[in-house]
Amino acid sequence: MPDIVKVKTGSKFEEHGSYSRLVAVDNLIFVSNTAGRNPRTKTIPEDLTAQTLQVLANIETALAAVDASLADVVAARVFVQFPQDVETVMAAYGEKMRRIDPTLTMTCPALGAPEYRVEIEVTAYRGAATANARMMKISL
Repeated sequence: MPDIVKVKTGSKFEEHGSYSRLVAVDNLIFVSNTAGRNPRTKTIPEDLTAQTLQVLANIETALAAVDASLADVVAARVFVQFPQDVETVMAAYGEKMRRIDPTLTMTCPALGAPEYRVEIEVTAYRGAATANARMMKISL
């Protein structure tokens, strides 16, 4: 039987929606769609770059709870509320995730409220950061 760890942050949304922030099944880690609310101040940065970096910081904190890091992320899904914000989000995300290079899906659905301009969900594999990985280039 695999070991399963479910991580909660105490968010009222997790309680209301009956979900975990993160579920680790052995070394495979799923992080729920995460917004940019600062856990200390309970505020969401208005600046989109700051909000994107806060989302990633929140994910990084969740991953650290199970001895993983952003460097272990193998897939990401980025949800951008407004299409005109894609370039700003992509630049901030790209800077933070440089050399990690997970798969990426970026889309522009409606989010829960206008202040949520970006949310990110990731899948990680504990140990991916130190695995022997090789980069391949192909033509499509």
